[in-house]
This record gives sequence, C-alpha cells and structure tokens, in this order.
Amino acid sequence: MSGQSLLVPGTISATRRVPSAIPRPEYVGRPGPTPYRGPDAQDAETVERMRVAGRIAARAMAAAAEHVAPGVTTDRLDQVAHEFLCDHGAYPSPLGYRGFPKSICTSVNEVVCHGIPDSTVLREGDIVNLDVTAFVGGVHGDTNATYPVGGEEALDEESRLLVERTREALARAIRAVRPGRRINVIGRVVESYAKRFGYGVVRDFTGHGIHTSFHSGLLVPHYDDPGANTVMEPGMTFTIEPMLNLGTHEWDKWDDDWTIVTRDRRRSAQFEHTLVVTENGAEVLTLP
Repeated sequence: MSGQSLLVPGTISATRRVPSAIPRPEYVGRPGPTPYRGPDAQDAETVERMRVAGRIAARAMAAAAEHVAPGVTTDRLDQVAHEFLCDHGAYPSPLGYRGFPKSICTSVNEVVCHGIPDSTVLREGDIVNLDVTAFVGGVHGDTNATYPVGGEEALDEESRLLVERTREALARAIRAVRPGRRINVIGRVVESYAKRFGYGVVRDFTGHGIHTSFHSGLLVPHYDDPGANTVMEPGMTFTIEPMLNLGTHEWDKWDDDWTIVTRDRRRSAQFEHTLVVTENGAEVLTLP
C-alpha cells in the first residue's frame, strides 16, 4: 500500500452558518436526539419526501467530490457540501448531531468513519470518503462514497482494489434485500464477499434505520450477525454502508471522540446508500 505518513488531526474552522429559514432537526442544540419509537416501515408520502432528501444529499456529495484533488483541504469539501445543501433548502444532518462540529464527514486513508473536516490537506494517492446527509421535508437522506485523490491512476493497486471491491460489496448487499428476509442476509453477503480478499469487515459501526429520525435504532450489520433477525418488509427505510479494511476490523478513536481509525492504521473504504424495501427488492433513494 501507499507509504504515505499517517494522518494527524488538523485545525477545525468555525461552525458554518445555516440560514434561519431552513428547518432544523429536533436534536440541534440538544445533547442528543429524542429516541425513535415509531415503525420501521414508512408510508408512501414519507418515502417520497425521502427521495427528495436523498437526491439532494447525493448531489451535494457529487458537488464536493468535484473538488477532491491534491492540495485541497477537507474543510473546503465541507464548505462546498454545506453551501450546496443550504442553497437547496436542506439542513446538513451531521451539524450539531451529538455535538458534531461540521456538516459532513471526511474520512481519509486509515480513517474508518466520522472524520471531522479540518485543515488536513489531501495528497495525491490518498483516498477520502465523503459522508453527506440532508434533512429536508422533515426527513433525512444519507449517502457516502470513497474517492481517489488525483484519480484512480494515482492509487496504489491495493487501495484501488479496496475501493472497487467496497463499492461492489454495497451493490451486492442491495441486491440481497427482499421482503421476508432477515436483515442479517445483508451482512452475510458483505462478509462472504470481503473474506475472498482477506479484508476486515467493520463490525461496530453499522447501517441504520433512517427517515424522520437520523438513526432510528434499527441496526444493519455488515457481518453475519445471527442477532440481526428483524424481518424486512415493504416500506422499511435504512442505510447499507459497508466499511472494509485492508487489515484488521479493530479500531481506535482519536481524542476528538469522533474520528475512528483502523487499529493497524491500514486503509479503509466505505460506500453507502439509503434505500426503501419494495415488494420485489429495494429502491435506492440516494441517487442524484
């Protein structure tokens, strides 16, 4: 893999402003969200609102991804996504969620998830995950993807394949969604595919139920967890977001209490979509 030095925390800029006319999620300004007590399956009107939120999130991510290049800071990527979301009447869901200070997550190289955008400068050959969630119309749409810095040709082969295969793991997991199946089929598909290549499958950070709640309490593991026995039914909305590591699945947390890094400091990639279970499978809600 790349011989580049390990990541270190950068400087976090001031909190970005969201216009007052844009509705906030209920958890903003509070220590945490109100626990969700409603159903996992949503009605058609809620799902339609989620299509809108999902499209905006996907387009915001694409706008930020256009700026992924050597010499660009992760804070700049946050700024682009933040401005896109606000310009389209959406609130960036991570901003203020349990105190998170920025509008998106930017996870570089050995960062598994929840990286805080800061003064970190991207280098050619890095990989960076952009995790964007839009809150609009009273619902959330959540998506992420991992991008090569300097183009695919700048990546070492090990990193290029990790990104490609993690994207494929998500695609296979989505195809496994069917009404009547248990949630753990998703993790079974991801884990069996990842094991072909000796990748670590992150276990402690999962997909989740999402709709009016950012994280509803429904968990979607990416490994074969026998306890994940919820039966999928039409109208259920959740994310699938496999995190695959070149080495161990074990992790450490930085002192910022957010940034998760692989314990062996080898690289990690992730891809995510929000979807709804349909009569015949799944519809992805986070397409641009």
